[in-house]
Amino acid sequence: MKFTLSWLKEHLDTDADLDAVTGTLTRIGLEVEGIDNPGDKLAGFTVARVLTAERHPQADKLQVLTVDAGDGKPLQVVCGAPNARAGMIGVLGTPGAVVPANGMELKVSAIRGVESNGMMCSTRELELGEDHDGIVELPADAPVGTPFADYAVLNDPVIDIAITPNRQDCMGVRGIARDLAAAGLGTLRPLHEVYRMASGTPRPDGRQRAEVAQVLGDGPGPDVRTDDPEGCPAFFAQEVRGVTNGAAPGWMTAKLNAIGQKPISVLVDITNFVSVDLGRPLHVYDKAKLQGGLVARLAKDGEQVLALNGKTYTLDSSMTVIADDAAVHDIGGIMGGEHSGVSDTTTDVVIECAYFDPDHIARTGQKLLLTSDARQRFERGVDPAFLDDGLAIATKLIVDHCGGTPSGVTRAGQPPITMPSIAYRPELAETLGGLAVDPERQREILGRLGFEVYADWAVIPPSWRRDVDGPADLVEEVIRIEGIDNVPSTPLPRLPGVARPTATPEQKLERKVRRAAAARGLDEAVTWSFVSQAEADTFGGGAWSLANPISEDLKVMRPSLLPGLLAAAARNANRGASGARLFELGRRYLADTERPTLGVVLAGDKRARSWQAGKAAPYDPFDAKAEALALLAAAGAPVDNLQVMGEAGDTWHPGQSGTLRLGPKTVLAAFGMVHPATAKAFDLDGHVAAVELYLDAIPGKRGKKESAGFMRPAYAPPALQAVKRDFAFTVPADLTADALTGAVRGADKAVITAARVFDLFERDGIRSMAVEVTLQPADKSFTEAELKTVADQVVAAAAKLGATLRG
Repeated sequence: MKFTLSWLKEHLDTDADLDAVTGTLTRIGLEVEGIDNPGDKLAGFTVARVLTAERHPQADKLQVLTVDAGDGKPLQVVCGAPNARAGMIGVLGTPGAVVPANGMELKVSAIRGVESNGMMCSTRELELGEDHDGIVELPADAPVGTPFADYAVLNDPVIDIAITPNRQDCMGVRGIARDLAAAGLGTLRPLHEVYRMASGTPRPDGRQRAEVAQVLGDGPGPDVRTDDPEGCPAFFAQEVRGVTNGAAPGWMTAKLNAIGQKPISVLVDITNFVSVDLGRPLHVYDKAKLQGGLVARLAKDGEQVLALNGKTYTLDSSMTVIADDAAVHDIGGIMGGEHSGVSDTTTDVVIECAYFDPDHIARTGQKLLLTSDARQRFERGVDPAFLDDGLAIATKLIVDHCGGTPSGVTRAGQPPITMPSIAYRPELAETLGGLAVDPERQREILGRLGFEVYADWAVIPPSWRRDVDGPADLVEEVIRIEGIDNVPSTPLPRLPGVARPTATPEQKLERKVRRAAAARGLDEAVTWSFVSQAEADTFGGGAWSLANPISEDLKVMRPSLLPGLLAAAARNANRGASGARLFELGRRYLADTERPTLGVVLAGDKRARSWQAGKAAPYDPFDAKAEALALLAAAGAPVDNLQVMGEAGDTWHPGQSGTLRLGPKTVLAAFGMVHPATAKAFDLDGHVAAVELYLDAIPGKRGKKESAGFMRPAYAPPALQAVKRDFAFTVPADLTADALTGAVRGADKAVITAARVFDLFERDGIRSMAVEVTLQPADKSFTEAELKTVADQVVAAAAKLGATLRG
């Protein structure tokens, strides 16, 4: 939201300077994002009179001017403008000034052998317009020697503030002035004085307050109605006949130019000015282009409208539009149509001043991907009690600057102006806001902000503050005006002694696996929790979709962490990365609940090419399995008891993927190679391995918790050295190493502490696995008989799986 300091002071009677205004704005919650003084870039440019103009001796199209800059010391300036002549008054840029249009610093220089002490400037060079046919020509009474920025009233700082979505009342200059007045920076001028209108009176029906008197003429008001009371509860309109649509007055165009809005015509500029000045969007129709009356209604599916931005929009039956008997002319509350817009030939206009439901506006804008200044105001919620005043002010401005005769006012529908009564207690300022404020001071603050405060502390918010609906909101209003800097810093209470741990078991688990993943050389990624529909479908589809996504690419809540990681790996590959080792700790969103998950993607080269190893090596399923087992071990999962089962699903490569399970039903992880079709969907070439750890499936530790004050016993290494024995088995073709080692470990759980396959031999239909078995004695060394007994148990356990000891 931009406005100039002088514009603000038209509503706020104050002597405060720029620093005081901006400091107060930030203090009361209206954060100042920027301050720009247009006059700063015109330093060094002065109102000057041309005394003489002679032809340049070396160039036919140049003149040598003698210029009076007001200091009694005429300067010689070379100029090529065709309109330069003796006696005219223009703008002189003196040496040291910087031309705004091109950043060139002016210096004393020789042009075709003649010294020039500056430059007479055009409108374009000063960035005040597009005219470059000649130099600026000022009125004959322009004071010579005056800085041009002062003469043109350009030393008027432009303030840019950030408006949060709940402060719809500050989407106009008057609302900002009202807040500053409540903060004690001045007095809010009555609206009828600002616009030089008669003071209004309350309407007999009590629907609205009236700050200004209506501008009424002859005849009935225009034919308007609303057939969509939910989307457009109220539609007010007034006609002005016999207008002349030309350029807006200078004071209005100066304001619009200062905030970056391009003046178009006086009728359009009036609507834009009222929107910024009062936060009240309006629209003006050329009556000659309408067929019949105007109606606010729901669009028909497939109806189209050519908007003022030159684009055609296809509408549906959920959208509110303004139409006549023939066609749609306005996307209600967002943008008008081009076919009924005003032009230079417009003579009769219909002024629309309507109230549109914020939710309807937001949904329509999101569906059409269309934004505008009007939408920004309506979807926040404009003042529903300001329709009569807004229409009266617009009509007065049109009559004053375009001429014409106004009609009566048509009021269709009823705006929702009823505000809730809030039961408030003054002590809440201290208990909720942390600052004790005298009750009478609170009453004064709320009154200055427009709230009605009754003796029993029932508070009714003003119609322009529809965001206030409870006592906490009233506390916020009191504290921000009284000064949040005045809230004392109070330490939170703390129990004596050493602080107890506050992390939950789930948080501790996430910390462990995050650190373990980083320690294994994986890079942490943070990706969106939302994916596109196509990406979700690749992983079986998402259970939850957003009704109003910020983008179609972020529409579905992710069913897996792998889409984001695969997309991140692809972005790295596209930027020249030879490999990516990424992990992410986050949530999957399933139909029943959200589940904590750790995802890992290994893409590109596992090992770069070298003279020792030769070609670069890609990742394989065993790399993924190794990461899964290591991370599960760090999480405290019983990895020795896990089973490798089946394939991980359609997303994974058949035969090169699997799941790690604790029993047949409890899946702790999926791992393996990503299916080539899945990798291709994310523009990934080559081999891609991945892992998903399902953290909520990992069983928790049994027994008493450390956080309850029970300490884990100190580690005591075995007193005796372990014994290792090797066994070579001939095994069936379908027997897995995991099954064999599991059976071997179970042969004697009290003695056998580890078993691992260290050799695999396959030839001529023979398949052999060699297993290293670790035996740990307890209180005495093993005897040969005990070792033979364990060996027989191992052979017997393997035999149950069809394995036989090789001779």
